[in-house]
Amino acid sequence: MTAPDTTAPIRREGFVARFLRFRRGPWEALATAVIAAGVVMLMQPLAIELYTWSFATILAGTAMFVIVSHFPD
Repeated sequence: MTAPDTTAPIRREGFVARFLRFRRGPWEALATAVIAAGVVMLMQPLAIELYTWSFATILAGTAMFVIVSHFPD
């Protein structure tokens, strides 16, 4: 019987590493925010460029949400 290795360093993950781990919660929130940004872009009356890109933004957010919904909890 051998003793466990206690000299191995403890690895701590930063915020970015934890966020990039494929978990459903944060990515669904990001996809929802992209969809909401697209809706705001669609309804604003000031910039035609934002209105032009609104449908693509909503579509990208929806596709992202569909993909992310298959990630593990």
